[in-house]
Amino acid sequence: MSSTGWVVLIIVVVVCIVIALLIAVGLRPRMRSRQLRERFGPEYDRAVQESPDRKTAEQELTEREKRHDQLQLRELSDEEKRRYEATWSRIQEQFIDDPAGALDSADRLVTQAMTDRGYPSQSYDQQLADLSVEHARPLGQYRTAHDIAARAERGSVSTEDMRTAIVHYRELFADLVDGGNSDSHRSHH
Repeated sequence: MSSTGWVVLIIVVVVCIVIALLIAVGLRPRMRSRQLRERFGPEYDRAVQESPDRKTAEQELTEREKRHDQLQLRELSDEEKRRYEATWSRIQEQFIDDPAGALDSADRLVTQAMTDRGYPSQSYDQQLADLSVEHARPLGQYRTAHDIAARAERGSVSTEDMRTAIVHYRELFADLVDGGNSDSHRSHH
């Protein structure tokens, strides 16, 4: 091959490499968006909707991941799981005679499970942010349950609403106790 042929070949190879790099750099944000969407599920859509733009929402979700990585989370022991399940059974029995009391107990039990797993319980908003990283699937239900519980304290919800809240609390409770391995969690992946 002549020296001109080598130069042309080198130029073609360099141009192909540059084009491949530009494509990779251009696709990186889309890949990151896709990863965040898969990890956070409906929480991704909520963050995008509540933020001024997608980039801001994705930065917030990335910050949540970073904060979550700093948490000292742990799995519950088998004994702790059994104790939690027994307490949950008592809450369900309590619902028959005292729906509002059962709802309050369910809220406290979910918060205790969060704390025992290592999630800080400083504020409701921070709980949501921290939980969204590993427990995004049941988080919308938890929000609904928490809202119903707050309205129940003011006496403005029906027994059926309280039943719905208990079912929603159960979703997050199961996900927390099972360490994110509950059937509801797996079925969404």
